[in-house]
Amino acid sequence: MDSQAADLLRRHGVHITAQRLAVLEAVAQRPHATAEDIAGAVRASIGVISRQAVYDALGLLAEKGLIRRIQPAGSPARFESRAGDNHHHLICRECGRMVDVDCAVGAAPCLVPADDAGFEIDEAEVVYWGRCAECVRPKAKPKAARDRREDGSRHSSRG
Repeated sequence: MDSQAADLLRRHGVHITAQRLAVLEAVAQRPHATAEDIAGAVRASIGVISRQAVYDALGLLAEKGLIRRIQPAGSPARFESRAGDNHHHLICRECGRMVDVDCAVGAAPCLVPADDAGFEIDEAEVVYWGRCAECVRPKAKPKAARDRREDGSRHSSRG
C-alpha cells in the first residue's frame, strides 16, 4: 500500500512522510478506529510517534478528504478511509460496534429537510443506534447454573 498511499498523498498535495503514510495505512486497516487505536497501530508499525503527530496527521488527512472523521454522541472521534460517498453508520449501544450503511434513499445527501433555511445541502450525516446481532443474541447460561437446574436443585415454591 505504501506506493499507492504515497501517490494518493501526492495527488492531494500532501507532503509525504513516514508518519502520514503509517497513519493513512492504519486508518485503512482499522475502519472506525479511535485516534488512540490508530496511534497504537502506527507505533507498532514504525516505532516512536507522538500523540500530537498522530492527531496532526489525522486532522490533515481529514481536511484533505482522504479520510473521514466521525464523532457520534458520547463517543470519541473515529476515523475511516471510506470518505466522500455520504454513507451513514449503525452503532451498537451495548458494545459500541460501528458499521457502514449506504444512503437511506437516493443519491447524496440522501435526506431532504422540511425546511432547508436557504442552505445548499450536499451531505447528510445519519447515525442509527441500536443493538448489533451479537448483543441481541441470547447469552448462554454458565454451566454451573445449567447443572443445578438439571439435577433439580432449584428453589421450591412449596410451603
